[in-house]
Amino acid sequence: MSWWLWTLLALAGLLVVIAIHDLTQTRHAILRNFPVVGHFRYLLERLGPELRQYIVTDNDEERPFSRDQRRWVYSNAKGENSYFGFGTDNRLDAPGYPIFRHAPFPLGDDETGAGVAHREPLSDLASAKVIGERNGRPGAFRPASIINISAMSFGSLSGPAVEALNRGASLAGCLHNTGEGGISSHHRCGGDLVFQIGTGLFGARDADGRFSIDALLESMADTQVKAIEVKLSQGAKPGLGGVLPAPKVTREIAAARGVPVGVTVHSPSRHVDFNDIAGLIDFVERIADATGVPVGVKSAVGDPRFWDELAAEMATKDRGPDFVTVDGGEGGTGAAPLVFSDHVALPFRDAFPVVFDAFARRDLHHDVTFIGAGKLGFVPDAAIAMAMGVDLINVGREAMLAVGCIQAQKCHTGHCPTGVATQSPRLTRGLDPTDKSVRAAGYIRSFRHDLRALCHAMGVLHPSLIRLDQIAIRGADGHLVDAGEALRLDTRWYDDDRRNRLAATLAD
Repeated sequence: MSWWLWTLLALAGLLVVIAIHDLTQTRHAILRNFPVVGHFRYLLERLGPELRQYIVTDNDEERPFSRDQRRWVYSNAKGENSYFGFGTDNRLDAPGYPIFRHAPFPLGDDETGAGVAHREPLSDLASAKVIGERNGRPGAFRPASIINISAMSFGSLSGPAVEALNRGASLAGCLHNTGEGGISSHHRCGGDLVFQIGTGLFGARDADGRFSIDALLESMADTQVKAIEVKLSQGAKPGLGGVLPAPKVTREIAAARGVPVGVTVHSPSRHVDFNDIAGLIDFVERIADATGVPVGVKSAVGDPRFWDELAAEMATKDRGPDFVTVDGGEGGTGAAPLVFSDHVALPFRDAFPVVFDAFARRDLHHDVTFIGAGKLGFVPDAAIAMAMGVDLINVGREAMLAVGCIQAQKCHTGHCPTGVATQSPRLTRGLDPTDKSVRAAGYIRSFRHDLRALCHAMGVLHPSLIRLDQIAIRGADGHLVDAGEALRLDTRWYDDDRRNRLAATLAD
């Protein structure tokens, strides 16, 4: 018989074997009822994200980030033309849609261009506040960039991805939050760090897993740690702990976290070193006294009473966190059960006013630095957040996009195809930190550039000076209303005195 007949018989035999297997197995009803052809259902399910991403959805439909948003990040990261032609394809009449009111006489720009990224000095935006000044920390500093890289630990991200982000932070002059996985060798590539201490105390624990100042100082030695962040919770999975299985605790990860190699590591749902607000403040002050750098807290927002009590205690005792990072419930740099990612913690625009109001009622909002996170890595969202009182923006998944993420949504599987969110050597080898660091910096620089260009068009020098009445938001009834009204903000705290104070510090 000819070779093609043998091939046909072999194929038929294979199909018969598959059919017999499908008919006799009991796990999948579809395969028992539709042997062989039922496999196409599972194939289409597996390829669903890719099909929707590239074929099915419109430019502004896909979640969590649309094709337009990803294209803006990619083009800026690569230094390509980031302009969009032929007008918008967004629904301008959609409820919640923001419109920025430009000034009749905008501020003059230093330059013009055709969407080419990396434009300076227009993109040079420093913070309007000095972190740690209120509490007199020896290491108080003014962040050189209002756009910074959010907490994503080595372990959740690959070593090359962390290195690319750290090098990119150095090139862009911004801060890089370590995440709760400790300080690894990949964090020591020139970028200024915010060292995050999570509930697992990784990088700040003794051999018994208890908090240790000595271990903390040892982790910080010969690093560029500018601040320390005590993480209470994060938007992706507030109220949950975590488990790092033994096979993933490699020698490199164990060294960064201060844990034994090849032993399962548990991260509890809460800190065990304090159980009330007074204890939290004592913990913050203990770390600040030992290190000299500003210390803050990060949390998603649930019970508003916590923030009232924290602000009241800080006002009474004149001590406590130097900065507060508010993570919206839409944050997503950590894998989580569906109910937590979808329904636990307030979205950012609902969460931040809870925190800001609590501090403003005690007149602390002028001195405490507020950091916002949770899908704020695009100019419209960042501008609205800063008009709401945010001082610094942290970007997570958007920074991942800049170093190669394609939104494959396989972060929780260990099979990230671009080597960003995996520890597989076969996959991480494709990510070149030298090339991707330039892209991370390009995204940060371009983000700052476009944000300040928007400010100039609105007649203000800095995003911190944007007024709420300069932003209109489409209501459910189709009418445009000022952002303060649409977001139901207490506008008492957004007066000229606040803006004058911010303007004065910017002029220093």
